[in-house]
Amino acid sequence: MRKHWNLLPVDEAAVNHLHEALKIHPVFCRLLVQRGITTFEEARTFFRPDLSQLHDAFLMADMPAAAERLDRAIRNSERILLYGDYDVDGTTSVALMYSFLSKRHRNLDYYIPDRYKEGYGVSMAGVEYARETGVSLVVAMDCGVQARAQIAKAKEYGIDFIVCDHHLPDGPLPEAVAVLDPMRPDCGYPFKGLSGCGVAFKLAQAFLQKNNQPEEELYELLDLLALSIAADIVPMVGENRVLAHFGLERVNRTERPGLKALIEQSGKQRPLSISDVVFGLAPLINAAGRLADAQQAVKLLLSSEKIVAYDGARVLGHRNQQRKEHDQNIQTEAIQLFETTPGWQDLRSIVLFREGWHKGVIGIAAARMVERFHRPAILLTESNGMAVGSARTVPGFNVYRAIKTCEDLLVNFGGHDHAAGLTLPVEAVPEFRERFEQAVRETIREEQRIPEVPVNAVLDLKDITPAFWKILKQFAPFGPGNRSPVFVSKNVVDTGYSRLLKGNHLRLAVRQNGGPAMYGMAFGMGEYFTKVTSKKPFHIAYKIEEEHWRGEKYLRMMVKDLWL
Repeated sequence: MRKHWNLLPVDEAAVNHLHEALKIHPVFCRLLVQRGITTFEEARTFFRPDLSQLHDAFLMADMPAAAERLDRAIRNSERILLYGDYDVDGTTSVALMYSFLSKRHRNLDYYIPDRYKEGYGVSMAGVEYARETGVSLVVAMDCGVQARAQIAKAKEYGIDFIVCDHHLPDGPLPEAVAVLDPMRPDCGYPFKGLSGCGVAFKLAQAFLQKNNQPEEELYELLDLLALSIAADIVPMVGENRVLAHFGLERVNRTERPGLKALIEQSGKQRPLSISDVVFGLAPLINAAGRLADAQQAVKLLLSSEKIVAYDGARVLGHRNQQRKEHDQNIQTEAIQLFETTPGWQDLRSIVLFREGWHKGVIGIAAARMVERFHRPAILLTESNGMAVGSARTVPGFNVYRAIKTCEDLLVNFGGHDHAAGLTLPVEAVPEFRERFEQAVRETIREEQRIPEVPVNAVLDLKDITPAFWKILKQFAPFGPGNRSPVFVSKNVVDTGYSRLLKGNHLRLAVRQNGGPAMYGMAFGMGEYFTKVTSKKPFHIAYKIEEEHWRGEKYLRMMVKDLWL
């Protein structure tokens, strides 16, 4: 399918103004303006992140009550339970808060719900565990803002809750001592994009501030926070960018045994980027909750013994390999199932159900279906007599809203614009498929049905120098809201050294206007090899990356698309 290359618009006057002020390559000024940065001062703040740029934690609604209740629990030696969701954000939240509190409090425990027996969020089983173990305060992280019934039951037992969540509340808030959530409509906290672990970090920050203790202790925990920011795909702007910048520095020099073992197991080489965390470390951590017990991930992150840490990392590596195998099997079956559906080419959506698919990985497989067919996709499997599934979508299309039009068929559902989970009776799947397809057909725009490559700037290959890279890498860490720039170079030609590799991949060697050769990787684009080597000029869209090989560093293109 031909992709649409979309050159992102920019205010040329603002670009020229920045160029005069900064005296850097105009392409960088264009990138800055695309990020809403138009003055010298804004550019200096962007290029020089500093922990002094963090906001006062007490600007968050309910923070005074939360800090006071946590302080009282510690003073009175109450039993505190740290409750986190089973993904990277939840497990890193628990690890961060446990690391912070264990230095000043012994009566501490943590709990991660079973993905399959309890599901997402605060469960009644978790509340019962708190009651049975004598807990009087629960700190719920990366969940809790929707747990009205569970927190009400805990209140009956005399158990208080502090909620540290970052999801949009749907309805009244639970009756907790404090609900810390920047997405609350009544919360005036200046930055709305924190991860769940980020909200837990702000609670720890407020506790130190309340007790007139230095915040430097918190900075030792930024490696855990960086994992959550990367894995939860939260906006990489504002406070998150500052936290991720310094957190990534800590990751790359960490002496934490569990994290060192994870890095080695991932096969990634330091210095790690945010992308390395997303595709290398996060799947290992997530594998614990997808296929077994997410508490394994917390134990690993908290491990202080090298042998225990490396054993734990090997277990997660094995789990992740199993996850990959499940993912590949589901993907293969889903493609076959969809392509044998009558009239599948004309469908605007994908809704597939098969009993034997693994519940823990169907979300990943749904994302793969979106990549392959470029339409919203929902994969469903059977669990406890119900159809349960995950939804993913194409850029710009709100899949949550489309699912909501069918909510009378659903037992429950939840999620975001770009991803959601749902449960419905198995017998309702055919009707749901029809109605979801109709909802998508009525609301998806034509341009959303065409894969798009957003292009930041046109660039000459001769400009890609070590000096250019030195400035470009200061735009990192990359993520939503601060994506790694995509450049287009026009009329490049093969040098004669491009190669077709195993797996249908291309190793490109090109030049432009007789200039120096530039190398790049085009994964899955082997079908272009004949045209590339025909010596005819073509256009190339790519990102720039620094490759480390046998002690050497060189710049290469990571190709997004070719126009031949």
